[in-house]
Amino acid sequence: MDLGDGRESDNVEDRRDENYGGGGGGGFSFGGGGGIGIGGIVVALVASYFLGINPLTLLSLLSGGGDGPPPQAQQQRPAHAPPKGDAEARFVSRVLATTEDTWKDIFAQMGKQYVPPKLVLFRGRIPTACGTGATAMGPFYCPGDQKVYIDLQFYEELKTRFHAPGDFAQAYVIAHEVGHHVQNLLGISGKVDRLRARGSEKQGNALSVRLELQADCFAGVWGARTNEAKHILQNGDIETALNAAAQIGDDTLQRGAGRTVNPDSFTHGSSAQRVEWFKRGINTGDISQCDTFKAANL
Repeated sequence: MDLGDGRESDNVEDRRDENYGGGGGGGFSFGGGGGIGIGGIVVALVASYFLGINPLTLLSLLSGGGDGPPPQAQQQRPAHAPPKGDAEARFVSRVLATTEDTWKDIFAQMGKQYVPPKLVLFRGRIPTACGTGATAMGPFYCPGDQKVYIDLQFYEELKTRFHAPGDFAQAYVIAHEVGHHVQNLLGISGKVDRLRARGSEKQGNALSVRLELQADCFAGVWGARTNEAKHILQNGDIETALNAAAQIGDDTLQRGAGRTVNPDSFTHGSSAQRVEWFKRGINTGDISQCDTFKAANL
């Protein structure tokens, strides 16, 4: 992936030096619906599979539907930008900048104004408008504060545990979460959340799958449109993103966790579906091709 001399985003908050109670642990995950994450995980409710937590319970927490009072205000301290010498943070910042430029153009073509999300770097745990986030959940997007959260340690997990190395695979993670932000701005995630609240768990899971696959498609659209404008793709880049999408499919994650594959429990889609919808986005560069909710077959 060649970002050339592309600019860095001003919308990155570095909170890695803030201590909110250590690493890992519970919190919410990265499913679809009101609080969406990766991505959502990316990567797909890995926390629920490995911790044995009902994914819809986590999704409910994400959308503010959990028990207890809403979380207090997010962070008390002013945020600061990452240090100039931090190569990983610079990469993330530059990828985020490309999403800002690309989605600004796409929204303008739709007669809309794009409001970019903030991207928060953290370690261990972090308070958000959706509850307490944790490293174990993977990257996630919180619609309550319109921020993407990522512990950069996840990229090592992506390479070693999920066997998905490569800088474009890392960029895909960010693009997927920004895709959830786009859904939030367009009112898609809110509609899905309301529908899910009225349906059964199986129906809610099916809606979450469509939301996540659309975010994959939006990530592909970002890749296509950004490459058209900035020529960022190099040989093998698309393959690394497709591999990442395949490694985080619900069926692959369930097998990896030693569980029986259960399509009714999917919240992000199978490996084949995630690959297909990312390919649709990157092959067409057309947001209108990403309507997973009207697709008869995913």
